[in-house]
Amino acid sequence: MVPAGIGGRVEGIHPVAAAVAAGRVTRIYCETGRGDHGNAGDVINSARSRGVEVIVVESIWDHAETDAPQGLVAQARPIPFVPLDDLLGDQAAVLVLDHLEDPRNVGAIARSALAAGMAGLVVPERRSAPISAVSFKAAAGAFEHLPVALISSVADCVSRAKRANVWTVGLDASGDQSLFGLDLLTESVAVFVGAEGSGLGRLVLERLDVVVSIPMAPKSESLNASVAAALACFEVRRVRGVN
Repeated sequence: MVPAGIGGRVEGIHPVAAAVAAGRVTRIYCETGRGDHGNAGDVINSARSRGVEVIVVESIWDHAETDAPQGLVAQARPIPFVPLDDLLGDQAAVLVLDHLEDPRNVGAIARSALAAGMAGLVVPERRSAPISAVSFKAAAGAFEHLPVALISSVADCVSRAKRANVWTVGLDASGDQSLFGLDLLTESVAVFVGAEGSGLGRLVLERLDVVVSIPMAPKSESLNASVAAALACFEVRRVRGVN
């Protein structure tokens, strides 16, 4: 079954605060003493002023999924996915994730995409890390503002982008062109980022308009997927002359 959206559970001070500000939170579990002062106290006060139910518990670990909930776990109305076509308009700048496995990487990428001004994030429905409470924690509130489209096939997404007159650029170690200074990034573009270790899938690579890589010093290891995606997002911003 296709999920209704993302963010039904949010953990940690910053992510919960962002969800409260967005008006999505319906209930917060707060560890004893955490809501009386500091940043957590500010979140609880804001939530209560909005009519959110706050339940004080002895231990937050009975409710947490992440390893650092910071005393706060929220239940919230999910953020709905957007149609892919909504992200493929004129001067599009979207990031497509090809079956990443680490939910922390997905969250970190969302944070970078929002900061760089990308229009949205595209993720596959199957065989990839879910956008979970762990992802929301790493995203530090980014998912409250970054549109996310859910697709059934990354390879088909390449074809759909082309039909919408959006250039498709793959970021992969096999690329013989450099990411930096790529003129196509000034056009409507979808940047595809491969999974940790395995990179972009074969069918995806075969359909892309161009495959680029990040120049690296000799003997250096490959970059983490979230770091590579961040570089791509900010290169789009730089090439387009956005300050």
